[in-house]
Amino acid sequence: MLLTLDSEHPQPHQVARVVDCLKNGGIIAYPTDTTYGIGCSIFNKKGIERIYLMKGRERRKPFSFICSSLSEVAHYAKVGNNAFKIMKRFLPGPYTFVLEATRDVPDLLLTRQKTAGIRIPDNRICLDVVLALGNPIITTSANLSGEDPVGDPLIIEETFGHQLDYVIDGGLLTTDVSSVVALTGATPEVLRAGVGDVSWCV
Repeated sequence: MLLTLDSEHPQPHQVARVVDCLKNGGIIAYPTDTTYGIGCSIFNKKGIERIYLMKGRERRKPFSFICSSLSEVAHYAKVGNNAFKIMKRFLPGPYTFVLEATRDVPDLLLTRQKTAGIRIPDNRICLDVVLALGNPIITTSANLSGEDPVGDPLIIEETFGHQLDYVIDGGLLTTDVSSVVALTGATPEVLRAGVGDVSWCV
């Protein structure tokens, strides 16, 4: 079902509908500050498995997730002083930061190194949803694995509509991806150069 939300001031009653859906095991497509994502609550194991199947994604590639704030990140990742300064500087923004995970992160979302990818996108809709939900949601681009990201909610509805509870229409977006930076070592390591500037990592 296509659900239109105001990108500047998301309607609280519409946010509440989405949150109720997520709390009841739903899967949604939603806008970020790059392109559209697909997700569910990080504690929805069946939902995560459905997203793997929906996208045709390899199980060895865990999903990243969205937090609503740096204080929430601290519940799910071990954030040292240097990592905190970097994240405070660049978030919200088009970055995925890889950090050592805490025990609160479900095993399905962990790499073999017990790390997790975390985002705080500069998008009011998804941040309001995560804040109201009270825990992070999965983030993965709204496309079949190996294909280009999709920035048009109508195309997402056509492709995945029967498998999604809501497709949140936040307008046309780019097909850009976030930059992925690991903050687990002594210095930041660029794992993927996306729309977020990574020149500061050199």
